[in-house]
Amino acid sequence: MRCATVLLLLLLPSLSAAMANEQAFPPTASGVSELKTLPAGVLLKSAGSGEYFDRANDLFMPLFRYISRHDIAMTVPVEARIRDAAMYFWVAESQHAKVAGNEGAVVVERIPERRVASRGARGSYSRENFERTRDELLAWLDTRTDVEAAGDPVAVFWSGPFTPWFIKRYEVHVPVRFRPKAP
Repeated sequence: MRCATVLLLLLLPSLSAAMANEQAFPPTASGVSELKTLPAGVLLKSAGSGEYFDRANDLFMPLFRYISRHDIAMTVPVEARIRDAAMYFWVAESQHAKVAGNEGAVVVERIPERRVASRGARGSYSRENFERTRDELLAWLDTRTDVEAAGDPVAVFWSGPFTPWFIKRYEVHVPVRFRPKAP
């Protein structure tokens, strides 16, 4: 039994990586804060009331059913708006033709290129980890003289649901804008 458990733990990261074919943009390394530009794209959105960590499963299933029904390959990462709970799936450019428009609880959103401050981390997708990483990112952002926060922090999840917590990768993003230069 122990050999089977060890084998399963070794295979799970590969299985969850196989679920996602493409990356919408490169991840930020764990423990690193950086500025990055996210590409324009097509995202599928599932939203609800309340906070994300209380609603994550309710938000995931409509998106999963949508991509399954339309044979859309999973793309990483998955984004989550924490306040006013929402989950977003990126649609790879090669999959855009399969998007069938809004359906039920899923809304198709086309977003422009965005500039964000990002902090990478590892661990479970918990409220505590999100808040710790958010606070580290905001402290780093406060040291910057060139940019400032321009919106609420969001969670960005890179690993599949079957990935063990100690291997999971995530980020926190904060939209930013350039500060006006002093005259």
